[in-house]
Amino acid sequence: MAKLSLFDRRRQRVRTSLRKRGGDKPRLSVHRSGRHIYAQVINDVEGRTVAAASTLDKDGKGQKGTKTSGATAESAQDVGRRIAERAKAAGVTKVIFDRGGFLFHGRVKALADAAREGGLEF
Repeated sequence: MAKLSLFDRRRQRVRTSLRKRGGDKPRLSVHRSGRHIYAQVINDVEGRTVAAASTLDKDGKGQKGTKTSGATAESAQDVGRRIAERAKAAGVTKVIFDRGGFLFHGRVKALADAAREGGLEF
């Protein structure tokens, strides 16, 4: 088995602790790259994605920021609003926030705050 990087170990540690505390609540999982940010509401009991949104969506504003900065906090807020409305349309209002090993700062925090304003509770 390959040795995991420190980031992958932190991601696993965060996810396992969330599964212990979360019970049967769906998980709002966030992934960010240099250019984009992705969010999924995942039902771990059934093992399926309930709702998803990202900066790559065609119905998004198409904000990727500048070529040097990539995705911005404004585009992360837009993704947060869209994931909240899609999750509510699927009948999900309470979730567990999975930051995926990323620090709760910047774009991740902007997405979380916008999802809360959109009606998701976590």
